[in-house]
Amino acid sequence: MLSKKTKYGLKALTFIARHESELPVPVGEIAKGENIPQKFLEGILLTLRKAGVLGSKKGKHGGYYLRQPATEIKMTEVMRVLEGPIAMVPCVSLNFYEKCDDCPDEHQCSVHKLMIMIRDNTLKVLRDNTLADLANIKS
Repeated sequence: MLSKKTKYGLKALTFIARHESELPVPVGEIAKGENIPQKFLEGILLTLRKAGVLGSKKGKHGGYYLRQPATEIKMTEVMRVLEGPIAMVPCVSLNFYEKCDDCPDEHQCSVHKLMIMIRDNTLKVLRDNTLADLANIKS
């Protein structure tokens, strides 16, 4: 299940991508426009800034902006920043692999095989979509 943090993060990024001004988008404007609690949103935006997805500017015309074009921001990157591993179980994760404690042979495990298929299909969808796709922005 998608966490509220990730859902709000995707909504905020989409809001910023659709913003037509060259100026950074204030947090309050994003929170109001997407009906996200501002304090919660501030933490999410800070996480995205630390990961290099967003930049920020302080002051009167401050706020957040995309560090690269929306067409170049892949959903795999955003999901890993906000949600962590894409795989549902650690034994099939590409970036965060861990052996399952309860499985003596993951190659014979029926759950392992299913989770690989789910991971691969999920990765395809996330790799094939960018922030521009979510925001319906034409390149």
